[in-house]
Amino acid sequence: MNEADAEYITNLKLQKLLYYAQGCYLALTDTPLFKENLLAWEHGPVVNEIYQKYKGNGANGIKYEDTFSEHIDDQTQNILKQVYEVFGSYSAWALRNKTHQEAPWLNTDRNEIISLELIKSYFKEHYVK
Repeated sequence: MNEADAEYITNLKLQKLLYYAQGCYLALTDTPLFKENLLAWEHGPVVNEIYQKYKGNGANGIKYEDTFSEHIDDQTQNILKQVYEVFGSYSAWALRNKTHQEAPWLNTDRNEIISLELIKSYFKEHYVK
């Protein structure tokens, strides 16, 4: 939010950025970025715990007023910055549509857990060099 034309991220966009962050992190480190499951919901991958926390915002941006309580190491910060540089410029609906064309969501039954192995192999093949 340091830039004058910056916008708050909606819950829909946050969900898709979490998916791309998890995928890239898994592909690069062979370990998950976070322990919560990604579910194959109608509008793409969702971390239910985060969705529930911010669903009251509807389509409005999320204003984060808390402080970060955990230290994020340099490697993780760099990966997250790269994920945001690549995927952050897409709109929420563009990211939603993008996930609907990718194997992890396509090959998982609706409302089921998207396997970490499926995410990792897909991201290694399509995103991470």
